[in-house]
Amino acid sequence: MQLFYNPDIKITDKIFIFDTNESKHIIKVLRKKTGDELWITNGLGYLFQAKIIVADIKKCEVELISSKKTHPKSHVLHMVVAPTKMNDRYEWFLEKATEIGVDEITPIICERSERKIIKTDRMQRVIESAMKQSLQTYLPKLNEPISLSEFLKKPTTGLQFIAHCEDSERHELKSRVVADQDITILIGPEGDFSTNEIKSALKNGYAPIAMGKTRLRTETAAIVACTIVATINNG
Repeated sequence: MQLFYNPDIKITDKIFIFDTNESKHIIKVLRKKTGDELWITNGLGYLFQAKIIVADIKKCEVELISSKKTHPKSHVLHMVVAPTKMNDRYEWFLEKATEIGVDEITPIICERSERKIIKTDRMQRVIESAMKQSLQTYLPKLNEPISLSEFLKKPTTGLQFIAHCEDSERHELKSRVVADQDITILIGPEGDFSTNEIKSALKNGYAPIAMGKTRLRTETAAIVACTIVATINNG
């Protein structure tokens, strides 16, 4: 099964026409033809079964045969992660987190961040690709970059954790996650959160956590966190 993504498709549609770029990919690259079936999601939980009725490389037209709504998860995982110095490492995190089941991602700029100018266009494409590859029908929400200080002013629900490397009391994340509860996890940059940032997070209700006995890279820590949350909720 190959999954296509288009945010414009609606449950009330009977016919849908892809734009030029998607049409060219479907007809010329994938060599789809009239009568072939396609599976499409709008990223809002719907899976559409469609049949090509006009195999045009500029305007591929499909008839929607059926639709099915996937029930959302019983929890929301929000990963708040500082961008890494190397773009490819952060994109790896975005890809794998999407495959595992993250629901929302916010890039945060910290005092020790080495990369503070963030372009989310490519990040969005990575997330969309990972959603299609893993055959999911909910597209994770990617927020615009924000400073940690500003993020901490925003209201959040559920469990709140901050992962840091300072030599102070921390609890293992796996012992703190509770199934079916929303969860927000802060992961800092390569140089870790500053002491002041950690104090500020704690003051705002974030509990300090660790993901094991070894020191992990930013993107690795984020993936471990996603995996722990997914395992406990799917266990």
